[in-house]
Amino acid sequence: MIQNHPEKLHDSKRIEKAIELAKKAHEGQFRKTGEPYIVHPLAVKKILEEWGMDEDTIIAGILHDTVEDTPLTLEEIKKEFGESVAFLVDGVTKLSTARNGMRDIDTYLPATRDNFLRLMIALGDDIRVLIIKLADRLHNLRTLSALPPDKQKKVAKETLEVFAPLADRLNMGLLRVELADLSFKYVDPRRYEELKNLLEKYNKSAAKSLQKIEEEITESLKKEKIKFEISGRVKSVYSLHKKLAKHNQNMGEIYDLIALRIIVEDITSCYLVLGLIHSLYTPMNGRIKDYIAMPKQNGYQSLHTTVITKDKRIIEFQIRTKEMHEYAERGLAASFYYNEQKLTENYKKGKIEHLPTNLLWITELQMTAARLREGKKVDLKKLKINLFADKIFVYTPKGDIIDLPNGALPLDFAYKLHSEIGDHVVGVKINGKMSNLNKKLEQGDVVEILTSKNQTPKSSWLDKIFTPHAREKLTRALRLLNHSEPKRLKKRKQKK
Repeated sequence: MIQNHPEKLHDSKRIEKAIELAKKAHEGQFRKTGEPYIVHPLAVKKILEEWGMDEDTIIAGILHDTVEDTPLTLEEIKKEFGESVAFLVDGVTKLSTARNGMRDIDTYLPATRDNFLRLMIALGDDIRVLIIKLADRLHNLRTLSALPPDKQKKVAKETLEVFAPLADRLNMGLLRVELADLSFKYVDPRRYEELKNLLEKYNKSAAKSLQKIEEEITESLKKEKIKFEISGRVKSVYSLHKKLAKHNQNMGEIYDLIALRIIVEDITSCYLVLGLIHSLYTPMNGRIKDYIAMPKQNGYQSLHTTVITKDKRIIEFQIRTKEMHEYAERGLAASFYYNEQKLTENYKKGKIEHLPTNLLWITELQMTAARLREGKKVDLKKLKINLFADKIFVYTPKGDIIDLPNGALPLDFAYKLHSEIGDHVVGVKINGKMSNLNKKLEQGDVVEILTSKNQTPKSSWLDKIFTPHAREKLTRALRLLNHSEPKRLKKRKQKK
């Protein structure tokens, strides 16, 4: 079994100093559980350490409630721990303060989600603020039983609608599963217990069969001298709930209740293992998924295959490298663990271009945050599409992967590459064939943008654009060409 990466060695003096300051600031305060309040920031610290976050983030996690709940000021934090820590604490404080205005909402409406999106936009300057908030939310959920039932349900719904999807968007798989299951337990306790018992019974009945399969796989891989680690993966309760809803509550349609994960050293070994599994068991038609060649929207990579064993059991295998596994479990946090210095330095400079390609949507948060600070209007509905809707990956002719929201068109692709390319588009080839600018791009398309220096942006292109990023670039280009604001854009605003 792949273990959590070890806690990083930080300057313990700074962290100890932060703990002492937090203890002093929170002295006399207690949580709803009856415990001293300091228990909470120390729990957040532990979670951030488990995720492998940088030292500034851990210190900010320890101090994240001090400015809001104690006499401690941001200036004092800045003086003691530096500008970066103070900035992170300020970000978490602003998020918490803004959330207070939503606590009187009786029902969880779509508008509430838009409010949260507005709050998340404000975090775009440094995504570590969001990671601290996710750690804070995780510990609060773990101790949610201390709150009254109505507040339990409200926090749980909020988490299922906003924080669990954001964890998924950051590819923090372990976090997403725990947030969703803990929340579902309070949102629908009867259904939760029903599905939990169902999974336990299934796992118990399959235990002996699974052990035998594991032994067969182990023997086969050792013969081939493939270095590997193997472990079981049980489906989460909330994930089963969603799958059953999709398949009309038909348990017979759920083929991944139990999965065996095989972790190997390199990509070549992944495909070798896939072949060996298919030589031992019968693969099910349409159940072989290559997420290595074609990653999921959040960057997840793995080979999946569902097979029928000799005793007629249906088992899913997931095959991946150690690096893929770390990223599948921790997502953005894993990126910080392996690239801490580079990422932290770039955040200080206001840059995040070194993030993995599938996480570059975070730059949109930064751009939107900047627009809000300048007092400009932001279309939250369009932004919601980019943050929460399914993503697609398309390719340039050279094989570069471009991450776009589902529904994107060729001009969105062009402006994602560069505004100079978008401004001079004369045509597009999709998968080697001439197409038109109204053609919706699909997963895996190879897109070639044709340009001409003589071409200039056209106001009619506004009907051929899906993403806010491309719309902003096009509108700016039209204004530079001394266009007045396009009439169709004015009409849209009037309708709103």
